[in-house]
Amino acid sequence: MSMAVIGMIAGMALGFAGYFGGFGAFLLVAALGAIGFVVGRFLEGDLDPGDFFRSRGSRDDRRR
Repeated sequence: MSMAVIGMIAGMALGFAGYFGGFGAFLLVAALGAIGFVVGRFLEGDLDPGDFFRSRGSRDDRRR
């Protein structure tokens, strides 16, 4: 399934949640979708848990 189709399905789900459930349901669906996206990236191996816990000012990441 292409990313465009997945994005369309996610947009439709958010639209239905917003229309039928109100703004609170819209926020809940959006938050759960974001959490599901991050968990999916972890399971695929695209993200490491350390990516979220490294500080921005780490000496390893500084450019000279």
